[in-house]
Amino acid sequence: MATVDALKGPKLMPASGKAPSSAVVLLHGYGSNGDDLIGLAPFFARVLPDTVFYSPNAPQAIEGGFMGGYQWFSLATYDPELMRRDAKRMEETFRLFRQGAAASTAIVNTYMDQILAAHGLEDRKLALLGFSQGTMMALHVGLRRTKQIGGILGYSGALTGTDVLASEIKSKPPVALVHGDADAIIPHEALAAAAKGLADVGIKAETHTVRGLQHGIDGDAAQFGATFLHKAIG
Repeated sequence: MATVDALKGPKLMPASGKAPSSAVVLLHGYGSNGDDLIGLAPFFARVLPDTVFYSPNAPQAIEGGFMGGYQWFSLATYDPELMRRDAKRMEETFRLFRQGAAASTAIVNTYMDQILAAHGLEDRKLALLGFSQGTMMALHVGLRRTKQIGGILGYSGALTGTDVLASEIKSKPPVALVHGDADAIIPHEALAAAAKGLADVGIKAETHTVRGLQHGIDGDAAQFGATFLHKAIG
């Protein structure tokens, strides 16, 4: 089997015990690690029993040196309260995050290629799942791969680089976005902004708002995502 070592983190082999027929790569949020999102894999495995799940640590240790925390790119200047008061500031902030996302794109692509090679899978049988900053990465990477992947599922995140997406997009996989309307970290307004940015390049994203949910994934959000993943790569 080909080596999967571009990034480190836990994985869960198919619940069926069979060779994987598809794969999901889970990209964690800022300051977290792969052990966080891999906890979702057994739930998704109920509808994707032949799927292998990979949950890598981001390539950078979180700024400030918090033990066990990683980041896909710096959020040192991020101020959700300021964005909440100024919609234009929110749009500009997420546009500028493109530079950070781009810096981690090559290693995520290499990691995905390694997974595909290791299990003999086609790109269309791999889905990206992101949470928060991981959603930003999933959208950035997935829309710029030459070969279209099976789908992108994003929780509590945002779309970066909307001003250049039309010139950089290379494929248009199915996309589903989920957000809580009580999110104090990434405003719920980011959901509509992301959907519009995707629509502008010809992608009609499925969106789902979870009432009362803060910055997280509850049972409602997980079930919506499971249904999407089953359609995308099941």
